[in-house]
Amino acid sequence: MKPLLAALATALSVTAATAQTAPAAWRAEWPATDFSRTSVNFSEILSGGPPKDGIPAIDAPAFQTLAELSTRPDDREPVISVELGGQARAYPVAILMWHEIVNDTFAGTPIAVTYCPLCNSGIVFDRRLGGEATTFGTTGKLRNSDLVMYDRATQSWWQQFEGRAIIGAHSGDELARVPSRFESFGEFAARRPDGEVLIPATRFGRSYGSNPYEGYDSLRQPFLYDGSYDGPGDALMRVVAIEGLPDAWSFAYVQAHAPFEVGGFRVEWQAGQASALDTRQIAEGRDVGTVTVTQAGQPALYHVPFAFAFAAFNPDATIHHE
Repeated sequence: MKPLLAALATALSVTAATAQTAPAAWRAEWPATDFSRTSVNFSEILSGGPPKDGIPAIDAPAFQTLAELSTRPDDREPVISVELGGQARAYPVAILMWHEIVNDTFAGTPIAVTYCPLCNSGIVFDRRLGGEATTFGTTGKLRNSDLVMYDRATQSWWQQFEGRAIIGAHSGDELARVPSRFESFGEFAARRPDGEVLIPATRFGRSYGSNPYEGYDSLRQPFLYDGSYDGPGDALMRVVAIEGLPDAWSFAYVQAHAPFEVGGFRVEWQAGQASALDTRQIAEGRDVGTVTVTQAGQPALYHVPFAFAFAAFNPDATIHHE
């Protein structure tokens, strides 16, 4: 019965969507997007300021080995790392901060490495839709303060936090996720001395290494978020969200209890990673530590967003905190 119920729910959401009219500005900017298909209310989507592709995705990423790096990131700087086919790559948050999406092909797999600074959500997806690879860009829109992406094949809009299409031909579809780690550069370099590192795309003229959201993760209220957060803890505290488990655990909880096992997953913590959203220079950010999650010794699917974002997308979940 479950497939039938899922199909009915999708049909009902699309039917409800037909009663909505997309703003004229959206229709003008997105003539190829099918706004008659959606699973969300248009009123939930806000402008983040930049227009379509105003935050430019990286479509031709360049890498160097650790030995080749002319400018080495500080050991404390955060990276999102991926291991596929016995190979390893690190994508510095200092670069992702300014681009939010890297369309890459790694070990034969087309992937999209994504990062939303306002939610601190770093997630890697397989960018194939129906077996065909596409690339992703930024819409300039936010929902629950989270990046709304679009695919260049159908111009459908996708919620980065969920990896789910919320508007367009793919509405209701989900992207497959790829295991990754949000760790310090020093940890990556020690684990994978044979690894490659994304290098700055100088043609964009961005101030790589600096944080345009200085002091953001010490605020009481996130930017461009009209919801509320009732706790536990602060809205902008980091939590670990594990794919397959309904709850999340704050970094404070993990630090106090790690290592521990939950639902077949092993959760660990160690010091040494700088916050990317604290001081003007990322390398000088306060130590927030690194959480890693494995299952049977293999990397698990997890990410480390802010509490308010996890709660917004998982309103019935529990956040364990102390």
